[in-house]
Amino acid sequence: MPLPGESYFPALPPSPKPYISLGLPFSVTCAHHAAHTFSASRIYLIVSPSIAKTPAFTTLLTALDNDKILGIRYGIRQHVPWPDVIEVAADLDRLSADLIVTLGAGSITDGAKVASYAAANKAFSLDALDKLHIRSVDETEKKAVAIPTINIPTSLSGGEYNGSGGATDLRSGIKYSFKHPSIGAQLVILDPALTVSTPERVWLSSGMRAVDHCVEGLTSVGFRDGGNEEVEGFCVGGLRLLLPGLLKTKAHPEDLEARRREMLGVVEALKGLTSGVLPMGASHGIGHQLGPLGVGHGETSCVMLASVLRWNLRNATGGWVEERQRRVSEVFWEDATVAEALEERGLSRKTASAGDVVEAYVAALGLPTSLKEVGIGKDKLEGLARNSMTDRCIPTNPVAIENEGKVLEILELALGE
Repeated sequence: MPLPGESYFPALPPSPKPYISLGLPFSVTCAHHAAHTFSASRIYLIVSPSIAKTPAFTTLLTALDNDKILGIRYGIRQHVPWPDVIEVAADLDRLSADLIVTLGAGSITDGAKVASYAAANKAFSLDALDKLHIRSVDETEKKAVAIPTINIPTSLSGGEYNGSGGATDLRSGIKYSFKHPSIGAQLVILDPALTVSTPERVWLSSGMRAVDHCVEGLTSVGFRDGGNEEVEGFCVGGLRLLLPGLLKTKAHPEDLEARRREMLGVVEALKGLTSGVLPMGASHGIGHQLGPLGVGHGETSCVMLASVLRWNLRNATGGWVEERQRRVSEVFWEDATVAEALEERGLSRKTASAGDVVEAYVAALGLPTSLKEVGIGKDKLEGLARNSMTDRCIPTNPVAIENEGKVLEILELALGE
């Protein structure tokens, strides 16, 4: 039951989860739904270490019944190392938790998803966890997640809305996906005011991750044999909210309406991504494997998306790839604020490619546009190409990537030397 003044609605209909709560302070709605929607009495909190030092965390603790908080985990390392997952899963099992609440984003969100799945399947060792990811050959029936989750995100990464989570096996350096219909939050609480303290680079780069969802969606193989107007509308709608919003946030960080629109833009992007007809491509595939090399989640999109678009355009054998990239460019240019930013970087609507447009937009946000800028040199490219070939998004790139050599071609374009 929603509170007066609370907007409470399904994020991805007809999917029954997650619901979105918007319009009231996050602590108020979290306390209400913990008590009345989930009847929780054994709450486990996972909080970003930086947010744990802020008044926001104190506010949440005050709102929740302290007697019901049985455990607090301060942070999950970037890109969700398997040992962190196992520690959280063991805590959930030991404490018999009946609700997980996360305050933060990125690794916090994915860590909660994978850990709750691991706990349901009693996967408390590396070998046991190795049997749960989507590339595992183990065919044992997997048990559904039993503990509900409330996510309170502080970035635009969007992991709250999909039924999979990524975690990194430190033994190989490969980031694996864990997927099951039961994985994911039941409730996502959006509070633009909470995000004002999020570091600018984190907020903007996570927004670029959402932009990447939309762009790789619009250029996906899902459009090779014809259009899907509803799904295209989700991706276009997401870009129309995100692109001007991110520029406004950079100029005016306390513009809460811009932040609210960006948050809803992420939801539109995820409607397209979770439609089942828009598989992602090499920007996501390579990006997943850049993470274990120390590149931030959203920054992988900043440094890879433009080069993937350029490589796809150069190597396409059908006109549909060019047509889809032209559609992406149209959406960027249609907004006056975005168009002005592109023109300030010397681009022309008539001659700029989608790759040019994306790179210029990233630069306008003050974010890195090359691998070199995020500390990835030539010495890392062969290993990165090899690991990328294991990723689920490489086979669905709109232009076939048959071997590591093709990935290396993309990486050379992105290197920035």
